[in-house]
Amino acid sequence: MKPTKKTITRTAMTAVAGASALALTACGGGGGGASSADAFSVLVNVENTEVVAVLETLADGACSAEAEAMPLEIETTPQTNLDQQLQLLAGQGALPVLFSAGNAPSLTAELADSGHVADFDEVLGDLGIADQIEPAAVSTIESLYGGFRALPFEYNVEGIWYNKQIFAENGIDEPQTFDDMVAAADTLSAASVQPFSASGEQGWPLTRLISSYIFRDLGPDALQKVADGDASLTDPEYVAAAQAIADLGEEGWFGQGVGSIDMATSENQFLNGSAAMFYMGSWFLSGLNDPEMNQIGAENVGFMPFPAVEGGAGDRSQLAANVGLPLTMNANLVNDDTTPWLECIVENYGSTALAQENRVSGFALNEEVDDVPELTAMVQDQVANTETTVLWFEALLSAEATTTAQRNAAPLVTGSISAEEFMQKVQSDR
Repeated sequence: MKPTKKTITRTAMTAVAGASALALTACGGGGGGASSADAFSVLVNVENTEVVAVLETLADGACSAEAEAMPLEIETTPQTNLDQQLQLLAGQGALPVLFSAGNAPSLTAELADSGHVADFDEVLGDLGIADQIEPAAVSTIESLYGGFRALPFEYNVEGIWYNKQIFAENGIDEPQTFDDMVAAADTLSAASVQPFSASGEQGWPLTRLISSYIFRDLGPDALQKVADGDASLTDPEYVAAAQAIADLGEEGWFGQGVGSIDMATSENQFLNGSAAMFYMGSWFLSGLNDPEMNQIGAENVGFMPFPAVEGGAGDRSQLAANVGLPLTMNANLVNDDTTPWLECIVENYGSTALAQENRVSGFALNEEVDDVPELTAMVQDQVANTETTVLWFEALLSAEATTTAQRNAAPLVTGSISAEEFMQKVQSDR
């Protein structure tokens, strides 16, 4: 067989100072940018090694014909330079075929508005492969980017991992409501078992609990209303969510010194059986599937969506989710040369990533994958059976408000500040 022509270039691209000042509309509206490409060029952040590995595998295998016709060319840039680099390339009309979505979701929306980002509703619809993206992933992408403007090369769902053995020993069934979870925590605490593990040092594992309560109580659009100015985090119903999580801390259910607990320690507290529940995303599967790290055994790990709030407008079928490694496509390079590559990726990436990297994506699985760990298969099933997703507390906040929220989460659960003060601080910086 003739060897595949594949060009793999890994160049740490240096962003030019001041690129953020370039007008993105300089080549916008579909009128600028190249209309053809010699290679299927892909720009990813340098830390994103998994997407590169899977694309290389596809170029050597399932997509070898596409790679023969249009060689795969990969370039990288540091995550910290990504937004600036995208702005620079957009201003020059030099964006590659595929590129990582910006760190700030608003940048992808801005690039889309100026004609640089493809509409995958239209592109995949025209190719007849729109059904190859899981509805849950589409829901998350649309909420985050204001449209179907990215592809889910990684897809994470979030919820509460729990120790099934500890639950069974204490007569606890999987909580269906928040009140059930509070009752379970009370039972565990009385049995000298720490109910929850969380990294107060990081802060976001605690703010995730606040947003989860908000979505269950007020509905999946609750934080979008805040972003749109139709509601405020200082409204009583939003403050009530912060208070509900503060109450868990007041009971001491996050353990001693939660404010100084780092991420590794919080993970270990769950993996060694010291804590019964742990809110975390499916990226935690790497630790759960590692028998050396997971001392309680994968068979003793359960996963539940954040419980329902009685009388709330949301429900526990609406999983919190994020697209950890999203890539989008240059609208000016959607043509007969590039779409065969796109079609091959969409149809083959999901199964290849699961088999090769044990990575759950938002692409449908078109081939059976053997030897998938039970917990990974469970998450894949959750994704496939979810229609509507919600975001996380900071998803629609400014960088300043994000920092404020995460810095003040531990003081909230330790009682150093009130729920009203917490929400006021974040709202002021929003």
